[in-house]
Amino acid sequence: LQSSLFSRLFLLVLTIVPLAFLLHYIVIGPMTFSHEGKQVYYFNLFARCIHWCAAISFALLVITGLLIIFGSVVGGGALVRSGRTIHLICAVIFSASALLMLFIWARDMLYAPYDFLWMLIMGGYLSKEKKPVPAGKFNAGQKGWFWLATVGGAAMAVTGYYLYSFQGNTDGLRIAAIIHNTLGALMVMVFIVHLYMSLFAIKGSIRSMLSGYKPEAEIKILHPRYKP
Repeated sequence: LQSSLFSRLFLLVLTIVPLAFLLHYIVIGPMTFSHEGKQVYYFNLFARCIHWCAAISFALLVITGLLIIFGSVVGGGALVRSGRTIHLICAVIFSASALLMLFIWARDMLYAPYDFLWMLIMGGYLSKEKKPVPAGKFNAGQKGWFWLATVGGAAMAVTGYYLYSFQGNTDGLRIAAIIHNTLGALMVMVFIVHLYMSLFAIKGSIRSMLSGYKPEAEIKILHPRYKP
């Protein structure tokens, strides 16, 4: 699995998912909202700082994790060993950030009945029309990414610890490797989705995690059930 299946799985994720989003961008195009009108304070400074700690550490986890997966392709050696060290440091930072995010947003991330309606229409992202979608402060997709990052991240941290320290019997380490790599591929895939939505699918969306404010026009369409 380690020498063949997992490397192919990650390669598929890194090629098919971006290509699918490129097609979406060409056919459907991004949503645009005016940032000149009324702004709503959406994310406080503490939440934004924790989010960026998690985002940067996770991005480095992805890069170094892929470096480990494709170690033989890049020649192994010092580069991969350095990647492993950075991977470990970033895992600690991300775990702490994810725990704090759990305390900050757990209640907002609980699923509501209207979230299933959001899933049925794929959040309106398959249409060029801008119609209000059933979503509160966070939509169903964001909630899915949150729970995968926190709960899945915890499983990644535990299995990663055993793999890094090489503790346990051979069968246990094999199971840990299967869980770690499978979850890793899934998290990389959803991370790419999150990046696409933040940077391309909704123009200017990333600004809310920099300034803390979202335009009211965007909230009325993408988060109409949110009550400040």
